Amino acid sequence: MSVTTGGIGRNAERSALATVRHGLSLTPEFRKGLAGTLALAVIATTGKIIVPIAVQQTIDDGLRGGTPDLSSITTAVLLCAAAVVLTAIAGYVMNVRLYKATESSLASLRVRGFRHVHDLSVLTQNTERRGALVSRVTNDVDQISTFMQWGGLMIIVAVGQLFVASVLMLVYSWQLTLLVWACFVPLMIALPRFQRWLSRAYTRVRERTGDMLSAVSESVVGATVIRAYAAERRTAERIDAAVDANKAAQVKAQTIVGFVFPLTEIVAAVAISGIVLLGVRLGLSGDISEGRLVAFLFLVTLFVAPLQTATEVLNEAQNAVAGWRRILGVLDTPPDVADPGADGVELPRGPISVAFEDVHFAYPGGEPVLREVSLEIPPRSRVAIVGETGSGKTTFAKLLTRLMDPASGRVTVDGHDLRRVRFSSLRERIVMVPQDGFLFDGTLEENIRYGRPAATREEITLAMTELGLADWVDGLPAGLDTPVGQRGESLSAGERQLVALARAYLADPDLLLLDEATSAVDPATEVRLARALEGVTRGRTAVSIAHRLSTAENADEVLVFDGGRLVQRGPHAELVRQPGVYADLHASWVSAARS
Repeated sequence: MSVTTGGIGRNAERSALATVRHGLSLTPEFRKGLAGTLALAVIATTGKIIVPIAVQQTIDDGLRGGTPDLSSITTAVLLCAAAVVLTAIAGYVMNVRLYKATESSLASLRVRGFRHVHDLSVLTQNTERRGALVSRVTNDVDQISTFMQWGGLMIIVAVGQLFVASVLMLVYSWQLTLLVWACFVPLMIALPRFQRWLSRAYTRVRERTGDMLSAVSESVVGATVIRAYAAERRTAERIDAAVDANKAAQVKAQTIVGFVFPLTEIVAAVAISGIVLLGVRLGLSGDISEGRLVAFLFLVTLFVAPLQTATEVLNEAQNAVAGWRRILGVLDTPPDVADPGADGVELPRGPISVAFEDVHFAYPGGEPVLREVSLEIPPRSRVAIVGETGSGKTTFAKLLTRLMDPASGRVTVDGHDLRRVRFSSLRERIVMVPQDGFLFDGTLEENIRYGRPAATREEITLAMTELGLADWVDGLPAGLDTPVGQRGESLSAGERQLVALARAYLADPDLLLLDEATSAVDPATEVRLARALEGVTRGRTAVSIAHRLSTAENADEVLVFDGGRLVQRGPHAELVRQPGVYADLHASWVSAARS
């Protein structure tokens, strides 16, 4: 049997409108107060038609008979000034409200995105490159923000402006209004097709951007390895390829935009020319006054302006929709290792017993990694897990800490299926020290306190003393205040392991799982750690994945894996005398130690 996963969904099949609707349903902060913002948009839009009306009134009434009516003209000018001021105030307040609502909703979206990424299992995360995941919850959300703060505002104003301008144009001349719509309706019908082209193009852009960020971030993180193997040229070629692919996707999308944008200007020129010709004929026949014709031309400008910016808005809209699809692809991916939450079991403190009951596991598309594994680990026992590379040791550790779930069978602690134990209880009682000893950018004290945030400095100092690491800390430039650098790069690999062990010790778990925790430690430090670990594991259940002879020799029991199966178990002294996998491993360890 195997575990299957479809990775993080692309949501490519979801329409643009459905994507935005679903995205907005996840950001209620944006909808809060939206009615007031829309009301301000109506005021800002309606105010724009005052100028054409004032022009029409001035020409038809203020200048009739060749004698200017200064009173009417003054009134019209004052009304225009008041309308402009009111429109400006409404527009300002609308902008502020929209910006606040947008930033609040997208901040919430970012938080949800980051938290959901952490909720996904290790198996699911491994289907995506880290740079691409980071891009989804950073750059893609920024694209959404840009659209909602500019393009979204333009859409609100544009729709209102088109409606108001069309109504007033009908009042002035239904014939000229039909001419305008006859010119622009074909363009409006074609816009959905352009939208689909842009949607595909900008989805490709976001994917290529994620690939580019992934390539760049990996090259920065792996700079030491790149230099060590003189792989600068190959790395540069890979980054260049990613940058070129991103450039090609951007150029293709902008080419489509460049094709669509001039169409609006061409149609607008045709419409205005037609209005002048037809308007003059209507004026000569007495169907429209001079003031109404001039005002109509003003209204056409209001009508055309939103359509002229429609291409640019459409450009940003498709970019934003592509971003929505990618971030929703993360949020819509259900965690396959889910926290049972309030319905789960809360484990009491105390030494833990572990049982694997006919456990099977396989990675997607691969052969089984664990087969028919059944075993029990009693409380307070110290167990070493050994086996060749690929035998299933690390998978065993991930199942025990529930970083993944078995395809079949079950893993229990104190008789409770791990799938029924609350994460808060599980993470408090079982702590794993991974083999990479990852450290965060901060001081030594901050990294050790990560295991128990409420710990005082005195407790941390005591823990280091109990581990026999006080002299090492005193030898550092600033003691516990020594910066470790990004990923702990200011420390050696062995020193990072010491910090990781101290962090786990301070957390005070009931089961300590060490995944090759001493693999990067020099012999002198290993002796110091061996003494410290004797105290750390006393009274606790301890499981160590071992590649060193000393770890297996000091364990109460050794579990031997081969080809995903538990093939031997027992004390070191017994297993070493039996022909089999462990005796062969032991012989290779002894040979390596002597060489």
